Amino acid sequence: MSLLETILGAGGGAPVEKLGSQFGLKDDQVGSILKQLVPALNAGVKRNTKSPDGLASLLGALAKRDHDRYLDDPNLLERDDAVNEGNGILGHILGSKDVSRQLAGRASSETGIDSGIIKKMLPLVATMVMGSMRKQTRQLGATVEEARQKGGGNPLASFLDADGDGSIVDDLFGMAKKFF
Repeated sequence: MSLLETILGAGGGAPVEKLGSQFGLKDDQVGSILKQLVPALNAGVKRNTKSPDGLASLLGALAKRDHDRYLDDPNLLERDDAVNEGNGILGHILGSKDVSRQLAGRASSETGIDSGIIKKMLPLVATMVMGSMRKQTRQLGATVEEARQKGGGNPLASFLDADGDGSIVDDLFGMAKKFF
């Protein structure tokens, strides 16, 4: 499942509805914005993980932060800390406010929605992208744990959960450190 699908499907679409009500948009408009922003943010994450520091930062954020709470409880998207966290994420992913503005401008030209609204929405979308990544990491971790409980017959599960604690995040981080 892609990051976008995870976000759109979370809570039966509740995060999309929440963003719509928060910014005065219809669900299809929010979906159009997400279809523009999520792939761009995902590309930024991929670009960052090409460096040892970027990969370590991402793995650390996935292990220690609970960004998935914004997908599980979209009401949290109204809080200032959601915007603050999102701005921090954008700083890591995109590097500068100019890039964020350019991304909002491109999304605006594709969707016809005011770039000012998209700029305000962008930090919240960034938290949702991280939440989606964390959910996917947890799902993979659950798959690893399930395979281990069924007799450990899955070599991929054993490889990913090298220390056998049921969590692959710490093991991926350790592998990344060794790699770099």
